[in-house]
Amino acid sequence: MFTFCVDSQAALSTARNMLSRFMGDDDCQINKKLPKELILRILSYLDVVSLCRCAQVSKLWNVLALDGSNWQRIDLFDFQRDVEGPVIENISKRCGGFLRQLSLRGCEGIADGSMRTLALSCPNVEDLNLNKCKKLTDVSCQSISRHCAKLQRINYDSCPNITDLSLKSLSDGCPLLTHVNVSWCQTITENGVEALARGCPRLKSFISKGCKQVNDKAVTCLANYCPNLEVLNVQGCDSLTDEAVSQLGTHCPGLRQLCLSGCARLTDASLMVLAQRCPSLTTLEAAQCSLFTDAGFQALSRSCRLLERMDLEECALITDSTLIHLAMGCPRLEKLTLSHCELITDSGIRQLSLSPCAAEHLTVLGLDNCPLITDAALDHLTSCYNLQIIELYDCQLVTRNAIRKLRNHLPNIKVHAYFAPVTPPPSAGTGRQRYCRCCNII
Repeated sequence: MFTFCVDSQAALSTARNMLSRFMGDDDCQINKKLPKELILRILSYLDVVSLCRCAQVSKLWNVLALDGSNWQRIDLFDFQRDVEGPVIENISKRCGGFLRQLSLRGCEGIADGSMRTLALSCPNVEDLNLNKCKKLTDVSCQSISRHCAKLQRINYDSCPNITDLSLKSLSDGCPLLTHVNVSWCQTITENGVEALARGCPRLKSFISKGCKQVNDKAVTCLANYCPNLEVLNVQGCDSLTDEAVSQLGTHCPGLRQLCLSGCARLTDASLMVLAQRCPSLTTLEAAQCSLFTDAGFQALSRSCRLLERMDLEECALITDSTLIHLAMGCPRLEKLTLSHCELITDSGIRQLSLSPCAAEHLTVLGLDNCPLITDAALDHLTSCYNLQIIELYDCQLVTRNAIRKLRNHLPNIKVHAYFAPVTPPPSAGTGRQRYCRCCNII
């Protein structure tokens, strides 16, 4: 059992209604009046559960419902516990050359033998999501590289047995690759990344969260051989230095989304390079980059005016000055996280609330563990009419009354916070304790 991606929910509903009215044997009116090609077209809008039901109506409908053209995009996530090798093998034979997109996300029962059958039977597949298929090894990737030359996207997130051999195989057999995700494949090193970059020059997105052996050389190879790179996520690759970011800026001016969270060795020099050479940047995640300062973000805000999402959690050196520059320079800002930025004050929030981004775009603001934030900050935010979520955990100077007032102005906002009780509950010990209360229910 699995689900099917359709282009239109309205078309899906219409097709279901039409088919439910005309179901019957091979001699029913719909089969006599409509050509098979039109029935096949109607069936193409159905999800797979409905297709399987239609396949039981009659012999003719069995043939049409199970026609490979109806099985181009398959997502098995909702049925991951039931998916084992024989299911994949049957699907592979049924779909054949029609299959373009297959998601096996979470299907932990799938092993290399099934993927070999898939690669042999479905040579035109373009998108494979193998997230958390933990039994898969480099053998699977070798089969894919031999037979699936049209592959453009592959996701190996949380597949612990994938190594550099897989990336080398992909570089040999899949030159059209544009998107690769090897997050938490912790044996991946600079050697595998270099091979991939050399063999797949069309690469636009490379995600390697938690791959601690991805270093400066690996990122430099991506920058040198993949000039069209638009998305790079190196979260937790904590050996990276400013040199890696410098290479990115030099060779990948079209970079749009960059995650550097957990790369604690980076300094303002990285932000300066991005400001000078990556004007198209829309997303920057820099959580735990504790050496970044106001100077770096001032440069960034002057040049990267398309920024929409920024995560600055634990950038502990930044002050209200950063907010002032973001308010002036980034009119499209939608999501801003300032958690654990302990020098941020109400004054900075006021400047942000007066900016064009706050009036038109800002929807999410994270202020967890900002100890200088008080009720005054929430008063300033009442003018941010698009604000949907604000996080205030451990902002001890913010009161419930201020939150209620904010919600009166912004009735749809979700406020996440907790408070210490006025007196300890009877069962508590002598120490002060906290309980959690989500303020969007106040």
